[in-house]
Amino acid sequence: MKKYLIAAIGIFCLQNTIAQIKIDRSKKPAAGPAPTISFKDPATFVLPNGITVLVVENHKIPKVRANFSIDRGPVLEGNKAGVMDLMGGMLGEGTTNMTKAKFDEAVDIIGADVNLFSSGGSASALTRYFEKAFLLMADGLKNPSFPADAFDKLKSQTITGLKSNEKNVKVIAGRVAQALSYGKNTALGEFVTEESVKELTLNDVKNAYKNYITPSRSYLTFVGDITPAAAKALVTKAFANWSGKKLELAVLPTVKNTEKTEINFVDIPTAVQGELTAGNIISNPLGGPDFHALLLANQILGGGAESKLFMNLREKHGFTYGAYSSVGNGRFQSLFKAGAAVRTDKVDSAVQEMVAEILNMRDGKITNEELASAKAKFNGSFALGMEDPSKAATYASNILINNLPKDYYKTYLQKINAVTIDDIKRVAKNYFSESNSRIVVVGNGKKIIPSLMRLGYPIKKFDKYANPVADEVKDVKVAETGNTTDAVSGNSIMQDYFKAIGGKEEAAKITTTFSTLSMEMMGRQITGEEKKMAPNKIFTEFKMGPMTVFKKVFDGAKGFQMQGPQKVDMTEGEIKEALDEKGVIPQLFYTNKEYMGKGKVGDEETYRLKVIFASGRTSVQQYSIKTGLLLQEETTSKQGDVDSPTTIEYKDYKKVGTVLFPHNIIQSADGQEFNMKVTEIKINTGVAETDFK
Repeated sequence: MKKYLIAAIGIFCLQNTIAQIKIDRSKKPAAGPAPTISFKDPATFVLPNGITVLVVENHKIPKVRANFSIDRGPVLEGNKAGVMDLMGGMLGEGTTNMTKAKFDEAVDIIGADVNLFSSGGSASALTRYFEKAFLLMADGLKNPSFPADAFDKLKSQTITGLKSNEKNVKVIAGRVAQALSYGKNTALGEFVTEESVKELTLNDVKNAYKNYITPSRSYLTFVGDITPAAAKALVTKAFANWSGKKLELAVLPTVKNTEKTEINFVDIPTAVQGELTAGNIISNPLGGPDFHALLLANQILGGGAESKLFMNLREKHGFTYGAYSSVGNGRFQSLFKAGAAVRTDKVDSAVQEMVAEILNMRDGKITNEELASAKAKFNGSFALGMEDPSKAATYASNILINNLPKDYYKTYLQKINAVTIDDIKRVAKNYFSESNSRIVVVGNGKKIIPSLMRLGYPIKKFDKYANPVADEVKDVKVAETGNTTDAVSGNSIMQDYFKAIGGKEEAAKITTTFSTLSMEMMGRQITGEEKKMAPNKIFTEFKMGPMTVFKKVFDGAKGFQMQGPQKVDMTEGEIKEALDEKGVIPQLFYTNKEYMGKGKVGDEETYRLKVIFASGRTSVQQYSIKTGLLLQEETTSKQGDVDSPTTIEYKDYKKVGTVLFPHNIIQSADGQEFNMKVTEIKINTGVAETDFK
């Protein structure tokens, strides 16, 4: 049954019955439009040396906070990995004007909070003491003394910290996932090791300071009981004469996802549980058209205790204390990740359920309640966040750094509340990959790997530093009737399918089919006929009583469709898609197919097969492990120039001649479900060339 026909009938029926729908006044009306957020823009000015200053006045409390941040982007440290963190620590070890003890005493005596780090610093104090605190921060940034004894102490502490995490599966999983996703030799994928820290010298720290602590590309925000004039006088006093190296924003190489989904396993024999993450690289700039929809999609999938992942892995199955997902954002590539710490004996099941929930998002299995809950979460958190005056400064600097519209945050809730279920479906399909994912699992290999093998994904082993381990894990399944193993592939799935329906040779003998169909929709009975002739000809007609409501004809080269009296020729895209399905039994002609691991339809376990057609359209099909029959298909269908996501279930297989055909076809598309019954199928009779004119 051609996938887009039933949806078209649904549209027709809706158009003819909409006038009969009555308004239920017992229900609450929908919420009104989201308000535009109102807050005062910070006062802004720029010093000649490149420091951009933002001032948010709030005189309710006699306190001021300043935050200095250098916008340089990720730094590639290479064989000096760890030097930036060590340099940041050294900034707090005294200045050329006072020792660390004197510096700390000066901060404590005024009850201030002063911090210094590798990308800047901060200072906070009561208004009367704020100038002293701010000048201490400025002294730490401009005039670090870098004492050798402090360097030795911090270096030793860093090595001790690394040793303490040697067997921490959470730390290992995060490190390996980043390294394999971005590449070990990139700014986003590299990591610190004991060996790299041991090689660092005090001179390396001084060079890092010289190269990266500078007024260039820096932002200084003041929030609290201070006027723009006072802030300008203070920052001029502290930083006007400071100069340094001119920075350029880092340019990072673009990295690609894996060619197909794979499991990357790190064996930690002492691990008492398994740590797993599944995800893929995305690009999600703050000003991108999908940013707000993607935030909500992630919230629905794994943003909290009410999310799909949490409710499945914890509440339903008890595999973990919590399962969550996240989506990175910004000017550089980032990661979409779902993750959980899972009982060792349930890692394989947790991976399967995690992938299933990602597939549910991609398939559009999202309710209005889930979307409303996600919106409420963001509405509430945004409103609470606005109670913090520093948010205005954060938003203002984000706008400058990311080149966002000036009203970006003022219309933030409007953008959130404008997101629809269709938007969620679109971004889930575009950003949550199921065919190019990297699944990182860290745990006891002896206990976990044998069960992971049943999922069918390629398993590659790595050590805890993301180095490949030359210990191949073959992609196998355990046979249903013994301990022998047989490779799973697209070909083996097709062999099982043909065996299940009656044999490949018998299927190849079928050159035409003539099916009669029926369906009930909104209390109305619809009947239909479908005729197929190899290689590509198809005729479909649906009637409501004597009236034809939909008709589609394709002669193998061109075609048309009619909805009521309106006749429209098939578009180029629709013709290409029609040519995809060769033969009456299309599985006979699948050439580009790929096994994608196990899945589930209802309570029945399946093998998932990805089929790529000549037009570029893909179909993810699920075949029963038990029977070999096709149970479900997830694909898209052309509606003019638009791709419409569609899920089709195949049920009630009955023998026609020597071959089994499904006699119940259920299609879900555009939020609607259509249940089609096949009342009769005739093979190699009742179909002529003239039917396709």
